[in-house]
Amino acid sequence: MSKDPYEKIDEQVEPQVQDRQPGLETEMTPEPIYDDESYKGSGKLDGKVALITGGDSGIGRAVAVAYAKEGANVAIAYLDEHQDAEDTVKAVEAYGVQAMKIAADVSDVQACNQLVADVIGEFGKLNIVVNNAGKQFPVDDFLDITPEQLKVTFETNIYSMFYITQAALPHLEKGDSIINTSSVTAYRGSEELIDYSATKGAITAFTRSLAQSLSEKGIRVNSVAPGPIWTPLIPASFGAEKVASHGSDTLKERRGQPAEVAPAYVYLASRDGSYVTGQAIHVNGGDYISS
Repeated sequence: MSKDPYEKIDEQVEPQVQDRQPGLETEMTPEPIYDDESYKGSGKLDGKVALITGGDSGIGRAVAVAYAKEGANVAIAYLDEHQDAEDTVKAVEAYGVQAMKIAADVSDVQACNQLVADVIGEFGKLNIVVNNAGKQFPVDDFLDITPEQLKVTFETNIYSMFYITQAALPHLEKGDSIINTSSVTAYRGSEELIDYSATKGAITAFTRSLAQSLSEKGIRVNSVAPGPIWTPLIPASFGAEKVASHGSDTLKERRGQPAEVAPAYVYLASRDGSYVTGQAIHVNGGDYISS
């Protein structure tokens, strides 16, 4: 029996760290798998326009590529990872759709308003909003979480979802979709990521509540809760030893790849998920088994 290609790349991961948040995909060894060649699009998102925050790398890049395979035009928002963003645009355009990149600090409400305005100006509409941008800052002691860290984490991870969604909502119509990136930490907790986990718990409640609020408009709201996925956030957050063992304690005994998460976002954005709203899809290799 041939070895799973995802297992092969997991064995190639070297101990590594990055000294900036949210990290750079171009500096990872090896780079994450964001395009699974076995995944063939079937026009599930033909004619749609998607906005993906944190779309330059990691899960955001994989979702952008998967959406492109399904026929959607894609706008990605990113902070300042310009080369990563350019690489993602090229990967998206390779599937014959349009792509645009916008550098924006999604923790700022005015930047979010302008971001959505730019997407509408370019494509004339918006159908899918993927709130995916995030930061995390591990600490060994709860008392080490500073007010400054707390502010940055909440403003980036959850405030941004309010800002982006409020800016996008006037442009969304019946059948459109909002998908929020949560985390396994929202469900099992994390002793060294208490503030991050708290934002992800807030995202779960935000998703459920917004789904109720928008049901009459026919707009579905869901979340994806990834486990240990090989993204720039990992070497940007943890020490080399933890990076090397990342994901080894899951039932799959390895980290996941962004390409393994992206199909969940396709499902939730397409008619395949037409009867799904207010829910979370857990893609975590058995890191946590939801009740």
